[in-house]
Amino acid sequence: MTTLQNLSWLGIARLGLIQTSLGAIIVLTTSTLNRVMVVEMALPAMLPGFLVAVHHFVQLARPRIGYGSDIGGRRTPWILGGMALLAMSGVVAAFGTVLMATSVITGSIVSFFGFFGIGLGSGATGTSLLVLLAKVVAPERKPAAATLVWFMMIAGFAVTAGIAGHYLDPFSPSRLLTVTATVSALAMIVTMLAIRNVEPSSYISQPTANTEKPAFSVALKKIWQERQARQFTMFVFFSMFAYSFQDLILEPYAGLVFGLSPGASTQLAGTQHAGVLLGMIAVAASGSLFSRHGVRLLRAWTVGGCIASGLVLLALASGGLNPETWHLSGNVFLLGFANGAFAVAAIATMMTLASAGQSGREGLRMGLWGAAQAIAFALGGFLGTVAVDVCQIWVDVPAHAYGLVFSFEAFMFLVAAWLGLGIGKAEQQEDLEKSAPSFGEIAMQEVMASRN
Repeated sequence: MTTLQNLSWLGIARLGLIQTSLGAIIVLTTSTLNRVMVVEMALPAMLPGFLVAVHHFVQLARPRIGYGSDIGGRRTPWILGGMALLAMSGVVAAFGTVLMATSVITGSIVSFFGFFGIGLGSGATGTSLLVLLAKVVAPERKPAAATLVWFMMIAGFAVTAGIAGHYLDPFSPSRLLTVTATVSALAMIVTMLAIRNVEPSSYISQPTANTEKPAFSVALKKIWQERQARQFTMFVFFSMFAYSFQDLILEPYAGLVFGLSPGASTQLAGTQHAGVLLGMIAVAASGSLFSRHGVRLLRAWTVGGCIASGLVLLALASGGLNPETWHLSGNVFLLGFANGAFAVAAIATMMTLASAGQSGREGLRMGLWGAAQAIAFALGGFLGTVAVDVCQIWVDVPAHAYGLVFSFEAFMFLVAAWLGLGIGKAEQQEDLEKSAPSFGEIAMQEVMASRN
């Protein structure tokens, strides 16, 4: 069995395979099914948009899921149960999509339940996996571990999209069901093998075993009263909202303002992802300093990444005024680097701060932050497109309209950076307040001193 807080790199990579499996199912349901509904079935784009939004918003249940794993004391059952629900729901969503060919209403209802289950399953698996990583990974390895796990999730997106795309041609409803069921089954098998013996079956942490078990609402209220947890929740929301704001508008901006073809704008997305990867690697490479500087190093990467993201977005907005001379790909690469650095540093910070505050509430804290992230992603991508449409009503020049939106996104990143300055400091202040003598104690010490 593996010793907690001493997981090897091979063990960390094994857990990363769970994130790869999660990404494999997610990309099929949020990307492939989306395309099938809009292109092959000629349905309104708002239908898959609504279903994907359901998948995001149902993840508000993450705090309750995390609380449930805190009560039990083990994360393995939640990871396995979440993946099983995710795998089955992926097949249900695909079946609902197939039904839309004969009955849009019936297919939509079935798909709704499928995407609902996808949200719950991914929330249970993702939240519990991060909590387990926080427990089994040594502190100095957490930045690199966060990078590795994130990278393996992206690998799940890429590999599944390529292989599944190959086997989906020529398209047919039966092929869609077969590919989805195969990917879901493989994801479940990989998860079962990857999680085996990482968390001993008899393990229940001592703090969890001795912790009182209040109602969920009471426990959530206590966590929200923790200054550190509350401030970090706000940081996660604002930073991830800004991060996702550009998702659906960057490529149209490149086409409308810089005149890039669809192929060239797709290559631009690849340039951005290369920057994201390099930013993640930079944070991981600094892990050797982590044992000495702890949360302060992660705070520097997180805040610095947010500030850099804001500045690069302002440059992107101004570049649209001179598209003939502006180096768009270099600008986008820097944006990816800044985004990748702050995002993976934020995840490593989640893993570090999950145990800060009351013991036995790691899952609840991680669930709270996961819910903030999910809602920020759901709102950010959608409102980014709305903001562009609204700006174009009042501003005739596309470069100006998109520039206003990118400037707002930059402002949101700066707000997130300001909130990020307090990461780790609130806990230190609370410890200082607890250790400092009260006014009454000081007065009593003065009285005793005068008597002596």
